[in-house]
Amino acid sequence: MMRLDKYLSEAGAASRRELKSIIRAGRVTVNGETVKSPEQKIGEDAVVKLDDRPVVLRGTVVLMLHKPAGYVTSTEDPRDRTVMELLPEEYRDLFPVGRLDKDTEGLLLLTNDGPLCHRLTSPRQQVEKEYFAETEGTVDASDVEAFAAGIVLRDGTRCLPAELRAGDGGCYVVVREGKYHQVRRMLASRGKPVTYLRRIREGELRLGTLEPGKWRHVTPEEMGNLL
Repeated sequence: MMRLDKYLSEAGAASRRELKSIIRAGRVTVNGETVKSPEQKIGEDAVVKLDDRPVVLRGTVVLMLHKPAGYVTSTEDPRDRTVMELLPEEYRDLFPVGRLDKDTEGLLLLTNDGPLCHRLTSPRQQVEKEYFAETEGTVDASDVEAFAAGIVLRDGTRCLPAELRAGDGGCYVVVREGKYHQVRRMLASRGKPVTYLRRIREGELRLGTLEPGKWRHVTPEEMGNLL
């Protein structure tokens, strides 16, 4: 048994914000009967319709978004534009896998699979995340050594060993954890403040040529490689 609003959410019928008002307006039927309670429990074999159109549960959905700067990684925000505004309506019930700060661009995954999200963001999994950064000043051999040994941030927090290499007018950083503003803070601790930051890889999944603000489905084969 499943709550009606949860069923509709997992089926991608509407955004979570809209579902309760949709149901209470009498727009949803279950086995031919109008149901106005979002908490109504329904069986797996129930015939659910919204505005007389069948609503069917979908499987796991994983999207890759090239997040532009200026958007916050949140399902809703009273002040800023969110990454959800970049997706079609039927995918606005997904949730981000991890975060990118407002000024950071690049690869962001979104899914409807809670256990998958936990697995990808759990510190125990140490999923690699690679970033391209432009900084004030140029990284040198001493910075590379410091990253490999494990940077100590200005507040005393110690980071796991990370990879740093120079190239393409900036530098590349590979981390295996997700502390708050970690890459920016790591480089700042070495006197190299970040002026531009883009995530280009998560696990074996690469951003590639996906344009800022665009999205695509992650294939089952790519998910296998990522996990």
